[in-house]
Amino acid sequence: MSNKDLLDNIKKLREMTGVGFKDCKIALDESKGDIEKSIEFLRKKGIAKASKKMSRTASEGLALVKEDSGQISLIEINSETDFVAKNQDFIKFCKEISEINFATKGDINKLKNTKMNNGLLVEDNLVNIIAKIGEKITIRRTNFFDKSKGMNFCYVHSAIEKGIGKIISVVRVDGIIKGKNDGIGNKLAMHIAASNPLAIDKNNIDKALVEKELEIIKAEVANSGKPPDMIEKISKGKISKYLNDNSLLNQIWIMDPKKKVSDFLKENSLDKPLQVIDFIRYKVGEGI
Repeated sequence: MSNKDLLDNIKKLREMTGVGFKDCKIALDESKGDIEKSIEFLRKKGIAKASKKMSRTASEGLALVKEDSGQISLIEINSETDFVAKNQDFIKFCKEISEINFATKGDINKLKNTKMNNGLLVEDNLVNIIAKIGEKITIRRTNFFDKSKGMNFCYVHSAIEKGIGKIISVVRVDGIIKGKNDGIGNKLAMHIAASNPLAIDKNNIDKALVEKELEIIKAEVANSGKPPDMIEKISKGKISKYLNDNSLLNQIWIMDPKKKVSDFLKENSLDKPLQVIDFIRYKVGEGI
């Protein structure tokens, strides 16, 4: 086994067991590189108290956002239970990771290989906090909004602290004039957090997702006993509603049900039309 393969296996074994580097190396040497046998070896030695933490589901946790000089970083860090998500050691860990995420511009690989305040790499501290807390903890996803075009805005739903919550949205808008209509950005971020659009416009929604939804709609209409000539017509209307409901510009504006988001943008445009360039919404555990 090459040194690289050995180091990769040690890293994997540490993540799965929460056991230190030296003991993982000994276990792999004894087991000739076999991960499962190494876990068994550690369990027999009484070292791996929770041998397969990393096989469990981590769908709780926190989303964190950091904003500075017009740039915004976003990260989701998961735990198995909401109890751990409220643990002060976990929150402190997440806050430092969020700072690093901003510095590494949302590059998750750079983040994991960056040293924290204690001198250890993020990935090593991750293993240590897993061992300490006794739950699977994962750095799930990251994002970064630079200042290339437009202005960035964020919203944290039910924040437990500044920049920390369960649902966070970030939106980039072009056409904003600071001090005149910049309140628009925060309202849009709030709308995105509440309405969970899939894309900016309906033409941008994933085609495979639309086809799957249409297939489901047609099956539902057919099972309702409608005649064949009505199935296509009804399905067309339902998929049109689905596209409008899930595209930001066509959604009903949360602050005025008589308007769409596109209407709201037109009404608040000044020197040039307001345009949503990009957005992201993190809901902790969504999709896990």
